[in-house]
Amino acid sequence: MKQRKLILASSSPRRRELIHTLGLPVEIKKNDVDETINKNMTPSEVVKELSLRKANAAYAACKEDNEHGIIVGSDTIVVLDGKRLGKPKNKDDAFHMLNMLQGNIHEVYSGIACIDSESGKTQVNDSMTRVKIKTLSSEQIKRYINTGEPMDKAGAYGIQGLGATFVKKIDGDYFTVVGLPLALLADMLGEFDIQVI
Repeated sequence: MKQRKLILASSSPRRRELIHTLGLPVEIKKNDVDETINKNMTPSEVVKELSLRKANAAYAACKEDNEHGIIVGSDTIVVLDGKRLGKPKNKDDAFHMLNMLQGNIHEVYSGIACIDSESGKTQVNDSMTRVKIKTLSSEQIKRYINTGEPMDKAGAYGIQGLGATFVKKIDGDYFTVVGLPLALLADMLGEFDIQVI
């Protein structure tokens, strides 16, 4: 039986790396989508909506190119006291975010949308993990920002990189924080008759 291909609708190097760990054939399909969202949406609704937008954009491209597979879209946001923190605009913004996060507990939400390019069958879900960041000095935050690592990450830190040295505790799925909850994805793929293990 021929293995079905996964089509990852993301340009994130972290998501690419993670999806390859499933051992399934993967193709990457970058797409730019409008990430404007209704301010009244819950964090869970936001990540599900943006994941679905990304998957739908790849779905349209697959239809055009007559490509077949299971499209996977994903999105991640960081939330502190109800406030959403996206990717920092600049170093000052990164400092502001990290200064708010240090010494506190925040939530990370990652959404996943899967679409079968042939049938159009769609599944959307999300996962949330709480993260406690230890108390940091301004100097530590500045040194971290100068590494460049925070600049393309929601909440201005990467748990899979040097940012791990700031993480005191997590409550939930580590891969939700990295940006692609693999246990959730494996369960969702099961709905498309793809058994990861």
